[in-house]
Amino acid sequence: MKRTYAIHVSSLVLTKTADGLIDPKLVLAWLLSAIGAPGYLIGVLVPVREAGSLLPQLLLARRIEAHRQRSIFWIAGSAIQGIAAIGIAVSALFLDSVAAGWAILSFLAVLALARAACSASYKDVLARTVEKGRRGKVSGTAGTIASITVFVFAILLSFGIWPREPAAIASAVLLAGVLWLVAALVFSRLSEPEADTGDKGDQSLTALIDPLWKDQELQLYIATRALLISTALAPPFLVMLGNLDGGQLGNLGVLMVASSLAAIVSSYLWGALSDRSSRQTLIIASAGAAITYFVAAVVGFMSMDSGLAYLIPVLIFAAQNAYQGARAGRKTHLTDMDADGRTSVYTALSNSVIGVMLLVGGSLGVLADAFGPSIVLALLGLLSSFAIVTARQLSEVQSQ
Repeated sequence: MKRTYAIHVSSLVLTKTADGLIDPKLVLAWLLSAIGAPGYLIGVLVPVREAGSLLPQLLLARRIEAHRQRSIFWIAGSAIQGIAAIGIAVSALFLDSVAAGWAILSFLAVLALARAACSASYKDVLARTVEKGRRGKVSGTAGTIASITVFVFAILLSFGIWPREPAAIASAVLLAGVLWLVAALVFSRLSEPEADTGDKGDQSLTALIDPLWKDQELQLYIATRALLISTALAPPFLVMLGNLDGGQLGNLGVLMVASSLAAIVSSYLWGALSDRSSRQTLIIASAGAAITYFVAAVVGFMSMDSGLAYLIPVLIFAAQNAYQGARAGRKTHLTDMDADGRTSVYTALSNSVIGVMLLVGGSLGVLADAFGPSIVLALLGLLSSFAIVTARQLSEVQSQ
């Protein structure tokens, strides 16, 4: 079991580090801006990446359930993400302006689809290869190690040690591609027991979405997770609040430092807590998010000239801390839930719903343009508050 645990952690360290190096919200947005790509392409980076990795999972789940060895989907997905990341780097290095922008967006779409295969299959593989009580620590340990690596990159970026030019950032994206390829190789060494591919009954789309109407625990889980998309949507509005220009590399480094520190400090702790009670983890993370966003909204309604601007890095740190908690709690809760052997379908169902919600959440940018980021942050704080209510109704799945 130690070897299996090490393979899981090592693979996730590599992919999580790659995620940090290619972050569409920060790194790719800056890269496209630096090479002169149109603003409308920059604006759709996050929706393509997030929704593209979530929406296809329901269709993928049926294919995954038909295979006895499901780790192959994660291996293939990681390898394709690596190839797509290399394509993004090459496009940034050798194409100009509009052509580079479209090429990068296209490769990002491929990367997102490959990520969908990884996400839809991983929890199923994890549930069959790592015992309950250690699963949260897998993600938490990997998150901490990867965050330290990304933190070092952010420090180098902030102080100009890593060159502040498109070619240098493209090289970081190229490195991310290599890490995904290595992760695929490492995960291929996992000894996975064969999954049951017996009669699953009706496999029509209608039957697959049936748990949405019949499984109350799944309903509460999806409701909580939907409300907690606030933790994913908030960072850009905190950046707007602090008047930080995402097109400036120095500010990119500052945000990455705050985000990485939050993950380093909290990832393992959140993972360990979620192994004890994913329900309590989600409640605490929801409360932390609500407090952070309400404080940020108040700060925004006050004059930033009054000396409160220094609070923005602290708020970013707190927001990313809450995000790590929400992420650890939701992953462990879904893995430990009684899904009647259909973890991949439950994962795909929840991810598909959240993918739609994230597309809707993209409209918050229009609200921020019209009324300012403080209104949006207050709304996100309200959503996080509602998440406390739904999370309290979840079952203590770790004790069942």
